[in-house]
Amino acid sequence: QVQLVESGGGSVQAGGSLRLSCAASGYTYSSGCMGWFRQALGKEREGVAAICDDGTSSYADSVKGRFTVSQGNAENTLYLQMNSLKPEDTAMYYCAADPLYGTSLYFISAPGKINYWGQGTQVTVSS
Repeated sequence: QVQLVESGGGSVQAGGSLRLSCAASGYTYSSGCMGWFRQALGKEREGVAAICDDGTSSYADSVKGRFTVSQGNAENTLYLQMNSLKPEDTAMYYCAADPLYGTSLYFISAPGKINYWGQGTQVTVSS
């Protein structure tokens, strides 16, 4: 049974930083992709960043240059380093994984077939 558990969310002022972690049990990043999505109150879910076993990574335009997705030394850990946070980054952030996705851009732009999702961690950025 695959379980994804996010941590690291919290409240921060604009311009600050947070690092989100995703610990995967029952799943190893040996194929496919892992990534981060977010959903703000009243808005649709948005793909934020993803990294795949082909070594590629992709980011939403709104976070390019500020966020970095990376794997931990263990293949079942994923991170999202978020710098220069803005109030519009406020959202619930979800970790996701699927062994069958092939590219990071497709993973964040077409998440309808992603099999594994975490419960989310809240990020709140105040101005």
